Amino acid sequence: MVVGTRPEAIKLAPVVQELSRQDWAEPVVVTTGQHGEVVRETLACFGLRAQVELTLPPGGTSVTDLTAGLLSGLGTQLRSSAADAVMVQGDTSSALAGALAGFFARLPVVHVEAGLRSGDLRSPFPEEAHRRMIAELSDLHLAPTHTAHRNLLAESMAPDRIVVTGNTVIDAVIAASRRPVKGRDPLVRGIELSGAPLVLVTAHRRENWGEPIRRIGRAVADIGRRYPEVVFVVAAHMNPSVRSALEHSLRGLPNVHLPGPIPYGSFARLLARSALAITDSGGIQEEAAAFGVPVLVTRDHTERTEGIDSGLARLVGTEESEIVAAAEKEFAREGVLSGGAIRPRTTPRGNPYGDGRAAARCAAACGWLLGARPRPDDLPKDTEEQL
Repeated sequence: MVVGTRPEAIKLAPVVQELSRQDWAEPVVVTTGQHGEVVRETLACFGLRAQVELTLPPGGTSVTDLTAGLLSGLGTQLRSSAADAVMVQGDTSSALAGALAGFFARLPVVHVEAGLRSGDLRSPFPEEAHRRMIAELSDLHLAPTHTAHRNLLAESMAPDRIVVTGNTVIDAVIAASRRPVKGRDPLVRGIELSGAPLVLVTAHRRENWGEPIRRIGRAVADIGRRYPEVVFVVAAHMNPSVRSALEHSLRGLPNVHLPGPIPYGSFARLLARSALAITDSGGIQEEAAAFGVPVLVTRDHTERTEGIDSGLARLVGTEESEIVAAAEKEFAREGVLSGGAIRPRTTPRGNPYGDGRAAARCAAACGWLLGARPRPDDLPKDTEEQL
């Protein structure tokens, strides 16, 4: 099981836990070093650790260098292992390299979160191309939604090799939000005790690097000045240049917290009580749905179309005026304006991303692929759990 980034750790952790409970399976977590200590902390949040930790070669910063280094390290690891299958998640460079390494080793490749498509090969870049290439290399496609299933069928993937599981991030974020935060993070404790309405903000997509992220930062600063009674938590990326671009306009505002990367348990608790999320993250679009939190997506395209179709998410791009106007409209649309003040949203909606039992379906599908278990049923088409 290849884990490169924090989102991969989050989304594969429930599957590792489920496979560990099976008498036919021995999950081996291989971390690539892409997000280093952050991945270790995230796995630890679920009581897990990597059995194998690879180290990225120094110096390479381009997508080409990163992918080449990952492929070399994972290929060497697979040649020295007794693996029966390789599991990758999503659309990162680690996922692509893991799928290629598994294919070159003549091992079956299992793709968790298969079938997401934006329709534009170059947006998001390079993730859309990654996920399409991984599909061609995969022997088992674990589609998170029925929309993803249709996308795979449209690309002529074998129907009997697709299982609709739901998204494992729903399993992960619900479990993390209910788990007591170790040491009671002072940021989380302070916000929970204050009862102040909360807006959670992230930005990190490669296509937004530079001026688009700076515009997002300026827009959040504008909203923060207009609504001083609202607390904004900017959960910035671990890349220092990306973080600096986002935070530049936000420093010094009394109602804006800039904690840097937030441990996942604390992040899940904050998201669960948020009135609004502003993000370019695909994972947060899904995680917010578990709690009925509306999302402004600061991108021009999204492969998470279920959130858009359900009304949980809105595409707003990265223009400052559009983000500010959309935030104010969202406050009004959601009924979170009361007497000029904003109150946190408390009523959950139906979740288009699954029922919180995706990991069990993923594990059962792997057992079927390897001849150890019967094929599981797909996620029901009408599933919209109130979680």
